[in-house]
This record gives sequence, structure tokens and C-alpha cells, in this order.
Amino acid sequence: MVRTTPFHERTSALNETGLWEHWSNRLVATRYQASEKFEYFAIRNAAGLFDTSPLYKYRFTGPDAERFLGGVLARDPSKLAVGHAQYTLWCDDRGFVIEDGVLLRLAADAFLLTAAEPNLAYFQELVGRLDVGIEDVSDEWGILSIQGPRSRDLVAAVAPDAAAIGYFDLVRTKLAGVDVIVSRTGYTGDLGFEIWVPAADALAVWDAVWAVSRGQGVIPFGMTALYMARIEAGLVLLDVDFHSSRFAWSDADRTTPIELGLGWMFRSLGADAKNGQDGRAFIGREAIRRELRERTSRWQLTGLVVDWRDYDRIYGAAGLIPPKDHTPIQDEYFVYDDALNQLGYATSQMYSPMLQRHIALARVPLDRATPGSRVKLELGVTHRYEYFDAFVTPTPLFNPQRRTA
Repeated sequence: MVRTTPFHERTSALNETGLWEHWSNRLVATRYQASEKFEYFAIRNAAGLFDTSPLYKYRFTGPDAERFLGGVLARDPSKLAVGHAQYTLWCDDRGFVIEDGVLLRLAADAFLLTAAEPNLAYFQELVGRLDVGIEDVSDEWGILSIQGPRSRDLVAAVAPDAAAIGYFDLVRTKLAGVDVIVSRTGYTGDLGFEIWVPAADALAVWDAVWAVSRGQGVIPFGMTALYMARIEAGLVLLDVDFHSSRFAWSDADRTTPIELGLGWMFRSLGADAKNGQDGRAFIGREAIRRELRERTSRWQLTGLVVDWRDYDRIYGAAGLIPPKDHTPIQDEYFVYDDALNQLGYATSQMYSPMLQRHIALARVPLDRATPGSRVKLELGVTHRYEYFDAFVTPTPLFNPQRRTA
């Protein structure tokens, strides 16, 4: 049975296209407007509202909650103060990524963790003798995401004490008389906030935010605009840029955090806990240490920017106007060297309206991962493959200062 989110009564009334898709067995809008590009520019120039409620949400409580999470997650939760959040992931014992999410610390012994897919049974099997409670609270919370340069002003209008929180901070507050959690997080690579609201009170919170947003150029946005923003931000997507190690058929479909470009998570990973190094025995630790030490990564996920001159030249030679299609392509397109030997493949690509360039996220071998390295991206033109010059570029490809300011 397909279910709806706590905000569905409002989002369905605003969905002018009637286009919906499934996310974790819940209905979410593909796009609300005739053009998803309109929604995308709301994110980048004003603010957009997004229903993030379908994420799975897990609550960890008890005296051993921190210790348990420290043995499972790639980033150390003991370094996470109350009132802060962090992007994290969890791996199998060979160092391959299972999934990623955001961990919020509500109290010394209370955490919330988001996930794109069900993970309750997986976490429960790891508890052992630790004194930790794990609950699936997905149905208890709606999450309303406010993303874009005006998001802080909107939050200030409805929850003033939440507007000043820093990047990846959170605060408990009241909004429209409802007890909520506001975090400085999001999936667009822009300034943004996410409001956690008890499901029963979701409509009251939506109405309060919607009321203060009128006349500000603020509209709801759907999945297509979200995908556009996340590609520009270099944010990875499950089953597109990586696959869960638990369900992959072979190691070719598995990837490590280092290969995903998330090596920054392990800068403090050392042989012991001295001098500030991370001595936790979390799942996958030894495999990740070995990969770092022996440099056994097979590839690295990085950004690509297509050479517009080469792009225009190839289309011009075919007698065509070079298309500038912003629609995200989340599928494999191969990457080659000059001799057309396959090097890797792009996992996501689009024409970026903000950057006015064709961009991609791609897996390339380590000897091509240096910024500025040139590769060739294979694309179809008039029913045949053509090979476009592209240059390796660090992610995020779009990174406004307001994001973390």
C-alpha cells in the first residue's frame, strides 16, 4: 500500500501537475509546477519548501547509545555535542558503504538518525549486551525542509531562536505552538533548514511557514528540482552514485567511503586514540585504514565539467543547435581517455542553470582524479556516440558562501 506523508493534504493541493512518485513507499511530488526549472530557481534565488518526511528515522536512547553508535558509524558520535548534527555513514566489515544519513544529538543519551532505506533490523542485530534502545520513529515525525537564500528569514519569522543556529546545529523550539526540532541541514547544497514536527501537528507548522513565505518568491519543489540541486552540490544518492553493500550483487557495485570522495571523514583515523586520533573499533575500520595506508582505492567519485567549446563544436558539426537540457540524468555514461579506452563512468549529469555548464559526477581512476585532468565523456548525438572533452573538478560544483555562513 502506498502511503502519504503528514504534509500530503497541503502538498497535494499545491501539485498543479498531478505528477507523483514513490519514495520509501510514500507519495512525493515529482514537480509541482509546469517546469521543474522554476522550482530549482526558487531554491537558488529565494527559497523552496520540500517534504522530506519519507526518510526513515531511528531513535537511539540509553546509557550505551553513544557507545553503540560509535561502534557502527564511520564518524565518531562522541565528538558530537548536544545540539549538533553530522553527516555520517555505516559500512560492512570490508569497508564498503551500506548507507548514509544525518545523525542528530538531542541529549547525552538520545540520538536521531535518518536513512533512505529500512535499517532497523540491521541495527538491532548489532546491539549485543549494550544498554541501548532502538526505535523506528519514521511515522512519528514529518520533516519540512526550507532551502535557499531566504530560508533564514522565513525561519526567523516563525521560530526566531532557530534562525541563528550554525551549520549542522539544531535547536528544540516552538513553531505555531508546536514543539519542533529545527536543524541547519538539507540536501540542496544551499543555505537551508529542516523542521522536525510531530506528525499530528504537521499541517499547523506547514501553514505557519506557508503564511510568512507569501510574496517572497517561495514555492514547494519536487524530486526533479531536488536532484538538480544535489548534483551541483556533489551530494551522493543511494542506488545512483553508490549501492548498499548489503544488496549489491558483486564488488563492482560496492564502493568504499574513500572511493566516494568522503575520505575527509577519516583524517583522524590512526592506530590508536593518542594525539586526537580516532581509536574506535567501528565496523569496517581496519579495511578503511588498510585502504588509506596501501592506497588500494579503485576509483574516486569526483565532479566533471564538460568543455563547452568542444560540446558546441560536435553538435555544430552534426548541424544541430547544442542542447542545454537541465533534466538530471541519473544513469551510467562512460568516460574514456584519448585512445577511447574506458576509464570509468558518470553516475549523474545535467546542464547546470547556475553554472551554465554541463556537469557530472563520475568515477575516475586515481591517476585521473587530480583537478584539471582531462577525460572524454560519451554521449549520444544523432544516434551515434560522440566523445566530449571534460575536466575533473572538485565537488561541490556549486558552493555558495551562504551555505555555511
